Formats: sequence, structure tokens, C-alpha cells
Amino acid sequence: MPKVTSSQNSNQTNTVCDQFFDGQPRLRTHQIKHIDDYEIILPEWLKNCIENIPPGIGASCPRDSEALLVAAFDLAYQLHKGQFRKSGEPYITHPVAVADLLREIGASASVIAAGFLHDVVEDTDITPEQLEGYFGSEVRYLVEGVTKLGGIHFNNRTEAQAENLRKMFLAMSSDIRVVLVKLADRLHNMRTISYLGEEKQTRIARETREIYAPLANRLGIGRLKWELEDLAFKLLEPDPFREIQQQIASKRSEREERLNTTVQLLKDRLNSAGLHQCEVSGRPKHLYGIWSKMQRQKKEFHEIFDVAALRIIVSDVETCYRALAVVHDTFRPIPGRFKDYIGLPKPNGYQSLHTAVIGRHRPIEVQIRTPEMHRVSEFGIAAHWKYKEGGSPANPDSEKFNWLRQLVEWQQEDGVNDHNDYLASIKEDLFDEEVFVFTPKGDVLGLRNGSTAIDFAYRIHSEVGNHCNGARINDRLCVLSTPLENGDFVEILTHKSSHPSLDWLNYVATPTARNRIRQWYKKSHRQETISRGKELLEQEFGRKGIDNLLKGHAITKVAERCNLKSTEDLLAALGFGALTLHQVINRFREEIKILNQVPETELSDLELATQIGTQANLASNKSKVSQTKYSPIVGLEGLDYRIGGCCSPLPGEAILGTVALGNHGITIHRTNCVNIESIPNSRRLSVQWNTNARIKEEKFPIQLRIEVIDRVGVLKDILMRLSDRGINVIDARVQTSHGKPECIDLKVELESVNQLEITINQIRSMVDVLDIART
Repeated sequence: MPKVTSSQNSNQTNTVCDQFFDGQPRLRTHQIKHIDDYEIILPEWLKNCIENIPPGIGASCPRDSEALLVAAFDLAYQLHKGQFRKSGEPYITHPVAVADLLREIGASASVIAAGFLHDVVEDTDITPEQLEGYFGSEVRYLVEGVTKLGGIHFNNRTEAQAENLRKMFLAMSSDIRVVLVKLADRLHNMRTISYLGEEKQTRIARETREIYAPLANRLGIGRLKWELEDLAFKLLEPDPFREIQQQIASKRSEREERLNTTVQLLKDRLNSAGLHQCEVSGRPKHLYGIWSKMQRQKKEFHEIFDVAALRIIVSDVETCYRALAVVHDTFRPIPGRFKDYIGLPKPNGYQSLHTAVIGRHRPIEVQIRTPEMHRVSEFGIAAHWKYKEGGSPANPDSEKFNWLRQLVEWQQEDGVNDHNDYLASIKEDLFDEEVFVFTPKGDVLGLRNGSTAIDFAYRIHSEVGNHCNGARINDRLCVLSTPLENGDFVEILTHKSSHPSLDWLNYVATPTARNRIRQWYKKSHRQETISRGKELLEQEFGRKGIDNLLKGHAITKVAERCNLKSTEDLLAALGFGALTLHQVINRFREEIKILNQVPETELSDLELATQIGTQANLASNKSKVSQTKYSPIVGLEGLDYRIGGCCSPLPGEAILGTVALGNHGITIHRTNCVNIESIPNSRRLSVQWNTNARIKEEKFPIQLRIEVIDRVGVLKDILMRLSDRGINVIDARVQTSHGKPECIDLKVELESVNQLEITINQIRSMVDVLDIART
């Protein structure tokens, strides 16, 4: 949450540093305050720490955990003095809350100390060197890893979010504990978010649900994940949140009575089976989990029976399976609902037996695990490692956090510049994996549902993916596009001459594989894509114009704005499709406007071309029509003209010619085209279509957008109908979105407006077509 700073300035920080640090990056003797002098409510554990240490701290780095925590808290208190949160509370309450959360999930003293200090480098004048001098390199690194990017300015919010995430994942790749502080910081901010503006609340809540809650789940920290999801749910869907909350509250007594009866019955049956040291308890599911299930299964709340679950904690793994037999003997198991996460743990380390049974006329979920498994499910990575004070930073386990390693490798490569693509990949990569397969050595890999052998190859290593030419699945040779299923044994066959194909993009399901394929194609076809990008600009500015443009300062600034290192990179991105011609032209116009200090409303396409010394052709469709006596346009004999790509007129439609200044030819528009409204009458020409039968052989490109019901083969059916009528399709693009109609963009060649109307009516009559329009 943003802070409000009082009239104190940096002298406050300098005074505190002088008090703590004797002109060197080390602490001099400092008198710790009495508990009541801190003027805020402290957690009991922190009070105990303050009471248990001597009244002064020595000049060397504190080795004792309690001394380290008290020193970190005391310095944070001094430095944040005079700063307040939007709620009006002293700002120090936030670092204390973050440290308290970290202690709750079992983090080490160094991580908790970083929780106290995580904002001091950004918000005060203290230096990282000073922190290291007293608290050691470990605390300094953790604090730097979570320091917000307050001093860097971004062009837009998407870019800011992407860059913040890039830094966080880079820090995580060196020491996974960095994210513990980040998650605790986000959770406390979500708990106190009501003091922010509504728009900011929505933005932070959406980011929390899309990034931070899945990240907590990936790291196995269930306690943080559930609360983050529910807090975001409350803000983003307030009405469903209240409804589910009321529904659960209204039937709580009935549900608790039924649950208690089931718990007691299970306890008795477990005791009868000789399993005396079993802990059986019921737990309610968190609200967002219930709502997600309602959305996923398209059910109402009263149709969701398992809003509570049973948990059985036993002493060891063998007893887990014995307890499972007792559960299945006591209640009728539901087929297909048993999952063994003990023998096949989740990628985040989660282990448990899951089953669903019919208990007292209602389905109920049962989880069976050991105390250690339960601790891991609640605290995730914080439960995996016990850090020694002063030890080296903990590197993530290479297999368990393979997704993190590959994500960091990808983001460090050249060409990863589209912030929207990066954020989309991050969100996809953070979701749960659903398919578990085995390597030839018997190691387990988790992949997204729908993954193929290509995804598996790139999960092993990028070079394996780049050179794979076949797969052996369960000892049978299979094509690379074969979807993988749970329990498959997969072996990838490689050859040094093999390389990726762009067709693979149609088969892969994981962002890692998709990005690797694109990266390989960009690098291996760089000269080809540069030439293609240059050709696209030549069509816009002419051959002479493009030479002048590429030598100018404006195009270099455009490359910088696109996060590219050079003009060649810009041409390659344009040729590959990572950037559109529309994006480049718009940014180029803005740079010309800045360089010439010309208001954008006064800068026409023609004037832009003149300023850069080109004989430009700035229309969207550049195909020049040959000037013959059979020209489709009457009244332009001997003149250079082109069909306007903005409206793509067809024979049979009323048309108008517009004259461009500076000998740039004439553009043909439909009379109702919005682009001619600002053109003065003095630059308009009256023209019409030639009715000579010879010109009916001419074809004109038209763009159609079709919304259809998403099913296999719908595009093929549309193309077959067009083919039957002799209509050529020169481009087809399909966009799909979960839960929405499929969108098909077709570029076809037609003879006249009558043929267009017949074509639209025929496609509209198809059963699966929802709508069709000319664009």
C-alpha cells in the first residue's frame, strides 16, 4: 500500500544511520528501545525477542537469531518513522506484518529480517552496503531481491508489470526465498487494500489472482495461496463472493453436524483396524475454490456437495495406504476420483492420497497424508529447507523448479520484447500441470494437459527440442505431435540435422516450447525476416524512401521504444510478425512529430513522407493497377492510382478518388469511407467503375470476419463452400478464446459487390456460423 511521508527529510535517515553505523558499514553499540516506546502493537514473539536479548547490541554482525530479528526491526522502525500508510497507520506496521507472515510459514531468521527491511533501500537513503555491513550478505541480497522498481519509469502499466516480474523471477532463480518475502508483502497489501482507489484495487486484485496466487501454488505454499485467491475473489466478483459466503453460513450447523458424524465414524473404524494414532478432521473449502468449481462444472451452489473435505493425518507412508483401505471399506468410493500424489508427487512437492466417497448420502473428499506431507502442503518451499544463519543463498532444485529455470533462460534471450506475450506466458506457466510422464530413467515430469512429445522434448532441454525428429512412447515409435497421457514413458529421438518447424506451433501446449520454436525460427531465418520487414516498409515508403528512413534518427528511436537493440532487429521483428506494420508506422509518426514539434493533428501522411524525403505510398493497400484501356477505373487515363486498402471498394459500389499532394498518385475509396471526410473537395475526383466486360477478369481483395461455433472442421467447411464457387482465399487466420465463439478472418478475391453479397449470404446460412461481416 502506498505510504504518506511526513515533513521529515533525508536528514532523518542520516541521523538514524549515524546512530547505527559509526561512519562505516557496520553497527556501533545501540540502545534498544523499551517495548512500550515503539508506540505500535507488536506480535508476542517479537516482544519476547526484545525481552530476551541484552539492552545493547555489539558492533559485530549479530549471530544470534533473536538479536538479528530485533536489530532488523529496530532499524526499520527508526528509518520508517514519520511515514504513514493510506489507512493512517504508521508505515512500520506493514514490515512488521510481513515479518509476522514469514514467521508463520516457517521462514528462517534471515528471511524474516529481510521482511522487516524489504522497503528501506527504496524508501530511505540507507545503502545496500550498509545493510550488508551489519546484517550480512544474505539479508542484503534478499532485501535487494524484493526492492520495488520505484526509480524506473515505464511507458505503460503493462511494461511496468512485465519488468517487475522479470526482475522477480531473475532474483528467484538465484535464491527462491526472495519470493517468500514478495508473497508475504502482497498478502498484507491485499488484506489492507480497502484504503486504495477502486481502479487500483481492481488492478492489484487481478494481478494477485493471475500471478501471485498461482505462484504461491507453484511453490506449494497453500496457506498463502488460498487467502490470496479469496481476497482477490472478494474484490473482482463481489456479488458471487457474498452469495457463496451467505450460502455457507446459512447451512453451517447442518454441515458441521454431518461432518462431525462422519469424522467420528471414521475414527472408530480406523481404531478398529488398529490405526490408533490417526488425526481425523474436517475442513471447509475456501470460497474461490467453490466458485471455480461451480464455473468449471457449470453448476449452482446447491449442486456442489463437497464444500467440505476430510483430512486424515497418519504417522508414516505405509499407514496412509492402510487408512485409504479403511476409508474405501467404510464408504463407497466414487470411480475415477482417486489420485496418488505420494507415489507421484506434484511438481511443487505436494504429496497426499486423494479420494472421493459417498458419505452419509453426499459426496465428500478425503485427503490422507503424514505430518511432514501436511507441513509441505501448508508451507511449501519454506518447509523444504532449513537455512543456517550466514549460509549461502539457496539455489532452486533444478528439477522441481525446472519451469523457473526455463522461464529465466527464455526471458534473457534476444528478441523477447513483447510485454503482452511475456505476461501471457508467465500466467500460463504458473498454472498447475496436469499430465505426468516418465523419462527413460524413470524421472517424473509434469506438463500441461494436452502436451505432446514436442513439449516433452523442450522440457528436457532446448537443444533436445531443436534437434528432435521422433519419439518413442511406451516403446512404440510415434510422431512428435502425439498427445501425452498420464504414466507414459517417453524417449525423444534426435538428429543433428533436424530442426524445428513452424507447423509445430499447431501442436505444442506449453509456452516454453512455443517460445523456443519461435526463437529458433527468428535466429535461423534472421536475414530472411529482415528482408521481409524491409519489403513491407518499402511498400509503404518506396525504395528511395526506405533508404532515407533507415538512415534517420527517428527509426532508431522506434526500435528503442519497441525494446529492440537496432534497426535490423526492428526489421526482423516486423518481418517475423512480432511487430505489425501498423505499430511501426504509428510509432514512427510519433517520433517525427516529436522531432519536428508538430501537433499530430497537423501531420498528414503526405507531409510525413515529405519530411523524410521519400516518394512515399502511404496507403494500406499498395497494389498498383496497370494502366490500360481496360482499366477498371474510368476517368484516370494516364494517371497513377491505387485501390484504398482502408475500405477495399468493389465494382458496383460508389467510389471517389482522392489526390495526394507531392506527386504521390490517387487513391480510390468508397464514397462512405471515413478516411475521405477530412480531405478537402479540391483534392477529390469524380470516378466510376468501367463496365466493359473485359475488366470482369479483375479480382479485388476483401477482408471478412466470421464468428462461428468452435468445433473441429468448421474452417474446412467454410473453405470448401468458397472453393465450390471458385472464390480464391489468399489468407485465413483463426482466433480462439475459451468460452467465446471462434473468430475467423478471411481475405478473399472477389469480382464485384454482388458476388460479395452472395458469398456473405451463403456463409451466413451455415449452421455453425453466428455472424459474418466485411471489415
